[in-house]
Amino acid sequence: MAVAVSYCKTSPFLGQFPSNFGKAQCRHITGTSVQVPRISALFWGSRKSVAPPQEVDFSLGDFTLTGSTPEDISANEVKPKRISVSVVSSILEVSPNDWDACALDATGPEKYNPFLTHGFLSSLEESNCAVKETGWMPRHMIVKDECDNILGVVPLYLKSHSYGEFVFDHSWADAYYNFGARYYPKLQCCVPFTPVTGPRILIRNTSFKDQVFDVLVSALKELAAKSQLSSLHITFPSEKEWQKLKEGGFLQRIGMQYHWKNRNYKNFDEFLMDMKQSKRKNIRQERKKISVQNLTMKRLRGYEIKARHWDSFYNFYRNTTDNKWGTPYLTREFFHNMGSKMGDQVLLVVAEEGEEFVAGALNLIGGDTLFGRLWGCQPRVYYPSLHFEACYYQAIEAAIELNLSTVEAGAQGEHKIQRGYMPVTTYSCHYLINTSFRKAIEDFLVRESTQVRLVTKLLHESGPFKEGNQLAEISNASSGLV
Repeated sequence: MAVAVSYCKTSPFLGQFPSNFGKAQCRHITGTSVQVPRISALFWGSRKSVAPPQEVDFSLGDFTLTGSTPEDISANEVKPKRISVSVVSSILEVSPNDWDACALDATGPEKYNPFLTHGFLSSLEESNCAVKETGWMPRHMIVKDECDNILGVVPLYLKSHSYGEFVFDHSWADAYYNFGARYYPKLQCCVPFTPVTGPRILIRNTSFKDQVFDVLVSALKELAAKSQLSSLHITFPSEKEWQKLKEGGFLQRIGMQYHWKNRNYKNFDEFLMDMKQSKRKNIRQERKKISVQNLTMKRLRGYEIKARHWDSFYNFYRNTTDNKWGTPYLTREFFHNMGSKMGDQVLLVVAEEGEEFVAGALNLIGGDTLFGRLWGCQPRVYYPSLHFEACYYQAIEAAIELNLSTVEAGAQGEHKIQRGYMPVTTYSCHYLINTSFRKAIEDFLVRESTQVRLVTKLLHESGPFKEGNQLAEISNASSGLV
């Protein structure tokens, strides 16, 4: 059964498609053959007849590793001759220790990313947030050696829509459908509902990790092709992965977020002294409004966060989603489950009026970064400047206190700039099966990237910092643009 698709106009940004778009394309893939029939699920159909879907084959084949010189291999490391790649339908099929070992090796302790952990991702599945019924069918990729040791994992989902990704391709889907082709389902390699940069192909730190990376990239592309999917998307990868994936035939896309950088500040006032006088004055005025409204701010971690806090925060979150999006991605159970699994990695900022919780902001703590994720407050009540206090200023104070180098305040929001959060580049990679469609998207991304770089540069030049600090911000931004 297919879900009906309403009529959509072609995006003006995609340009013209060749006349043979949507027709069958001949395609040859080198390397080990992967026998994977098309995947079964409830998805949007094309306007053309489609053969009945079949179930997925979860084994993606064996791969042979090439030799290494003796100096490349440590004394206690045994290099396997062959590795196998497979797909699992839930992260619960992988032990937390194995998954987290891959994630930690991929980031390193100093860049530890809590969103890549088994605890966070399993909470999304167990609470029915990232599951087939919501259009997020887990298809995590696993690579093992001959002794069944896990060498790498990839968080991967079969998607029936483009919601909850924060890298927007809705116009691509519209154009695909308008030309009689089917865009959904697609493969999405990401952390659901989370626009946080980090490695996506999580590999143990061995002398042959580069080969494992190449094997997983090949397996991802073949899974998309053999399953007769339109595309494979890897969103918010690290810049290093982004560069390597270009060599694998992926189209490159950039975006922009707003992050705060800690210049070894001892306290919040020291940070303010780096700001222009007008911006510094505005921030102080906004912070004064909190006490005037008889609000008390608290930062809670781990065991300090009780069930009543999560219940209240879920209501705040629902108020935000009802006002902005209409449909919540996360369930009440997710917050309770994630909080219990993540422990001290969770920082919940709460605002109290007397004995009553009136607002909250959810953050997760990484190796060197505080990740701001969600905000909400009581419905039908407005507290001036409370959003800025809970989401931005409390996060800055926490980062200084915890000696963290960065605060990532989530997607979008130019209003963050005057509060010290400056533009940074984000990355995504896109593998399109249809060569005609790929060319149209490639042309669009070239134009889009030019605009993103220009806007980033202009925003840095008009930033809130004093001249010397402003030049440093511009230099850092330029080094991050490609």
